[in-house]
Order: sequence, then C-alpha cells, then structure tokens
Amino acid sequence: MDQSELSELIKTQEGYNLEFKETLSTSIAKEICAFANASGGKIILGVKDDSTPIGYNLSNSDKSRIQDISRNMEPSLSVKTEQVGEMAVINVPEGKDKPYFSKGKVYMRIGPNSQRLNRNEIREFFEKEGGIVFDEKYIDYDFDDFSNNAYNRFLERADISDNLDVKQTLTNLNFLDQGKMNYSGALLFSKDITKYIRNATIQCVLYQGTGSTILDKKEFSKDLVSNFEGAINYLKSKLNTEYVIGDKYRDEYLELPEEALREALINSIAHRDYFSNAPVFVNIRIDRVDFLNPVVMDYSLTLEDLMNGSYPRNLFLFSNLERIDLVEKAGSGFLRVKESMDRYRLPMPEIKFSKRLFTTTFIRPDLDKNSYKKRVIEGDGYTKPGDVKDGVKDGVKDGVKDGVKDGVKLTKNQEKIVEVIKQKQTVTAKELSLIVGINVRNIEKNLKKLKKKGLLKRVGPARGGHWEIIKR
Repeated sequence: MDQSELSELIKTQEGYNLEFKETLSTSIAKEICAFANASGGKIILGVKDDSTPIGYNLSNSDKSRIQDISRNMEPSLSVKTEQVGEMAVINVPEGKDKPYFSKGKVYMRIGPNSQRLNRNEIREFFEKEGGIVFDEKYIDYDFDDFSNNAYNRFLERADISDNLDVKQTLTNLNFLDQGKMNYSGALLFSKDITKYIRNATIQCVLYQGTGSTILDKKEFSKDLVSNFEGAINYLKSKLNTEYVIGDKYRDEYLELPEEALREALINSIAHRDYFSNAPVFVNIRIDRVDFLNPVVMDYSLTLEDLMNGSYPRNLFLFSNLERIDLVEKAGSGFLRVKESMDRYRLPMPEIKFSKRLFTTTFIRPDLDKNSYKKRVIEGDGYTKPGDVKDGVKDGVKDGVKDGVKDGVKLTKNQEKIVEVIKQKQTVTAKELSLIVGINVRNIEKNLKKLKKKGLLKRVGPARGGHWEIIKR
C-alpha cells in the first residue's frame, strides 16, 4: 500500500473493516481479536476518529508488542504491520479457526465498533461460523446492473469522497474483491436486486377489512435503500393522517409514528435470512399493520433480549446501513420503537417469532374515539412530540420542504437538525441526539455534512459557542 492508497482509504471513514487509532493503545488487542472474528480488517495508527491524520511512527518495540498480542490470542494469529509514510497500518486477516479469544474474552466487529460477546452470543457465533456468512459472500457481478444513483446516494449519506474510481472505492469499502461483488454490495447498488437474490424484495399488501381479500399490492425490487423508502411511502399513503390546527400552522400526525414504522421495516431488512425464499411482507389491514420477515431465530431469546440488544445476523450489511444512518447500534431499534409509541401514547407493537418467521404487529388506533389530539395534546400533563424545553421544537415545518433547503438535498435527520438549530442556536450535540433520535456520533457526522454543504457554521468554541444557519 502506498501513501495515495492509504489517503483514499482513510476518506472512507471507520467501518466494519477499518479502525482508526491515534496511538498504539491498550485496546489494540480487542480490535485485533474483533477483526479476526469478522472478515479481517485494517487498524491505522495516527488518525483521529474524525479521520484527521496526525501521524504515528511504528517503533521496533511497537512491532514486538503487536506480534505478542496476536500470538497470545487463543488460537494464535499472525498479523502484518507496515509504515506507510507518516502513519502505521496493522493488517489483520480473517481468522481461519474462529472464534478467537483475547485474555479469555471474545470480541466481534459490529458496525464501526468492537464489542465483547456474552455467553449466548458466543454460542450463536459458534453455530453461525459452521455455515456461510451470506452478506460477505462474493459473487460474479455484471456492472451493467450497477445503479450509479444508489451508489452516489450511499457516498453522500456516508460522507465519502467520490473522486476515486468506482471499483477502487468499492474495493476500499470491501464490497468488491478481484472483480467480484459481495451480496451486500449487490443489495445496496443493484438496479434490480432480484437478478442476484430472487426474494430480497419488500411486498406491501393492502387488505379489505380484517380479512384476506387483497385491495392493492406493490413489490419493491430495486436497491435496498430505494425499496425501504418506497415501502415506507406506500405505507404512509395507506394510513390515516390527522390534522391538528395550531397557533401558527397546521400539524400533521400519521396515525402511527413514522419513526416506529421505519425501525420495524429496517429491522426486517437488516436481520432477515436472505437464504430464505420468502420476501419481507408489510401487510396493512383496517385494524393493524404487520411486518413479517424470514429469520433463523434462537428460541432461547426473550423479548427482553431483543429490547436490550443482540448482534445482528448480517454484520457487514448492518455496518453499512449504520454508515448511512439507516440503523443505530445493534439492539437499540426496539427501544426506539417503544419510545416513539410512548410519545404517541400507543401500546408497544406485538412481537412474535418462530424459528423461521419474525412478526411485528402495530395495532391501528381508532381515530374517531382515540385521536392523537385526545391522547397526547389534550392528555393530562403529557408533552406532545416535538415540544422540547428551551423553545426547541423538532416539528417546525417552515424552512425545509421535501428534504430540500436552499437547493441542497437533506436527509430527514439533517432536516430535523437544521430546524432545531433555527430555534436554539446553542443546542448541544447531546440535546440534538435526544430530539432527533440518533446517537451523538451520528449527530456529529451530520453536523459535519451540513457544514460541508455550506448550510451551517460553528461560531466560537465547542463550549460557549453557537451554530449559525448560513443564508443564501
């Protein structure tokens, strides 16, 4: 690897196969162990978390320490180190004798983080490694099927530079190897995913009443993100919207919180069994909405386990959905569903699973008897969604329309951030995290993107300063 290649690799930011460290810290053993238990990866020394290079010179004692760490793992592992210009790189191969232990503990790569596995997760890991890891399997791929729109959208959402050759970038991101694309790349970047994974579609079905008579049906079969957004828009078009007249403008409330619906659907996509012949179903009836996805479930799991976290089935795919802010850290999705339903004063959806099917059922409210206005706005002492202390309100409608501000396209999270800052310029990243509903790290990533788009600037220091929306 030369300096130019390393520079471009750093621009892809931390992820499933890439870790940045400023120095050779004590956590290096954990990172090496996690990469060995995943599909391998690179640890770059001399780079801050925000991708800023600061340099690190690898000494002979550093090399010996790294080799001692890898040799003392159970089983032993061989890693390679190299000095590339002002930075050092530790190349960790995928382990051939998984799982690997570091000081008696097992670590796994989940998104851009290395996490320790608990007893149940270790057992699941043993079982999984006996089979094929779907999302990292490479296949022959015809680039005539490649969607440039999907690819460019991915780069924009992940804040990755697009000045490299497409195939080189895909290689740096571990989607492509020797001309072959893995299934995750096929899912994210294909014009029609059914050519490679026949049933990796989302089927939305509208039924009459509570029965089985179909009124309307639509199947989404493009790239994964397009299918996700298409299914959400279809669902919203079939649900009721309640209009509440406020002091200054009219508020619109979908009968079920959109955040909860999005979490349920992305959960179905990220954790489904892609070897199954069944697609993801979204069934809409007059009394309920069901999300059904094929899975391979561990019967020992409980609802509490699902609420508090377990590592996802498709780790590489999950990590890249996390890159583009479609998912948060593993195991937090159902907690956000609960929080959204609590804000709407609606019951938590019913969760059922068998060994091959996972179902999430939302009960639709009777808006004539139990409207949003009656439940929440007129509720006893209940803060309505969007109302936040210090005059911050995330439901403000003016300023951003249809995801576009001043001619610049924004994601939904970026729209919320802009509107909150318009109301409170001194808002902190932690406060934004609570209001927008994503973690602080992703808030900071989106703030960086907004500054890069020329819509936002920071005035003064991190503490005591404030944000300004740039007028155009």
